[in-house]
Amino acid sequence: MPKVDYTAEEIKEIAQNENVRFLRLMFTDVSGMIKNVEVPISQIDKVLDHKMMFDGSSIEGFVRIEESDMYLYPDLTTWMIFPWEAEHGKVARLICDIYNSDGTPFAGDPRGNLKRVLSRMQELGFTSFELGPEPEFFLFQLDKDENITTNLNDHGGYFDFAPMDLGENCRRDIVLELEKLGFEVEASHHEAAPGQHEIDFKYADAIDACDNIQTFKLVVKTIAREYGLHATFMPKPMDGIAGSGMHCNMSLFKGEQNAFYDESGEMELSTTAYQFLAGLIKHARAYTAVCDPTVNSYKRLVPGYEAPVHVAWSGHNRSPLIRVPSSRGMSTRLELRSVDPSANPYLASATLVEAGLDGIQNELVPPEEVSRNIYVMSEEERTKAQIFDLPSTLHNALKELKDDSVIIEALGSHIYENFLEAKQMEWSAFRQTVSEWERKQYLELY
Repeated sequence: MPKVDYTAEEIKEIAQNENVRFLRLMFTDVSGMIKNVEVPISQIDKVLDHKMMFDGSSIEGFVRIEESDMYLYPDLTTWMIFPWEAEHGKVARLICDIYNSDGTPFAGDPRGNLKRVLSRMQELGFTSFELGPEPEFFLFQLDKDENITTNLNDHGGYFDFAPMDLGENCRRDIVLELEKLGFEVEASHHEAAPGQHEIDFKYADAIDACDNIQTFKLVVKTIAREYGLHATFMPKPMDGIAGSGMHCNMSLFKGEQNAFYDESGEMELSTTAYQFLAGLIKHARAYTAVCDPTVNSYKRLVPGYEAPVHVAWSGHNRSPLIRVPSSRGMSTRLELRSVDPSANPYLASATLVEAGLDGIQNELVPPEEVSRNIYVMSEEERTKAQIFDLPSTLHNALKELKDDSVIIEALGSHIYENFLEAKQMEWSAFRQTVSEWERKQYLELY
């Protein structure tokens, strides 16, 4: 999306000319959920003067009751008028950073935390971390009472179209709405599984890209509902079919130059690119807890469904964790294939930047490229090639996270402690639940 540096006066003028009646002040909690405080347009001066307060104690991973007063500082470049809510006047949004009552940035704000990590990147001489996400989602039917069912909306497959792809019109309307909001949509297609879809939009610097992911999710869910469908970014909503990923394409820039590109380098990759890649490899098991943050995420990361299971890289085959797409020049990038769309994009990005920077600062060297299909390699062959596995459960991923000081630093102590506590509670609740699979497997047998 093109970034516009609006002034407060320009925003007030646009709001008046476009009959904007309500403002949504949006932010993201630690678990990645979009939150908002909606105010009438009469409060716009208060909003733009950073005087809009809310109760932080009611937000997941924020603060205790005794320190609950927080302020919303809107980022004026995120001003956007929604095209679908005009019955009582239009609704606009501003994405906000969270500040303490003393005017300091709140350490538990995922967006603010990413800014902190990016400032460290800039101290090392890089100007931007560019991120191109590829979020996938499923469409399920709603019943006559608009309750979510487990009925997929179609039985199509990869790149299918109507009548096989019954979500085609819904997906097309999503694209049109995104374009109205300024997204540059690059591709839209049915994915491998029935009812599964992917819409790709142009890369942007990390903060804008994460803002775009959150806006994208909101648009997808809103338009799907108009078609009597429920859009879900749950990683693995159905067994027996592929899950939803959010491949992340990454590159570092110095001004207008892509720091990953070197015409004379091996594979035309720079030393910086290889060091960043080595950092991603080194910290993969730890940042998986953040990039795949739910119990359900690990139902996707299994062999047989194109999701990565092994920590390795390649410029050609698609079985490893990290792929180097063939484009070079300004488009030179690394593609991490493990991230899923349940991840908080701000936290995931912070961990990936920090992992890569650790590789650069310590001049790490990645293992050899893996050109074979890893799924057909024996355990002995994988060990010899320095290929290890991703964590198989959220529990194991959290154990890796607790042992990795670099990824903990990427989150900051406040977010790390709250994230860890929430995820340990999630795992504990899951462990105590008896599933239908267990009853079918054991009830009669034992």
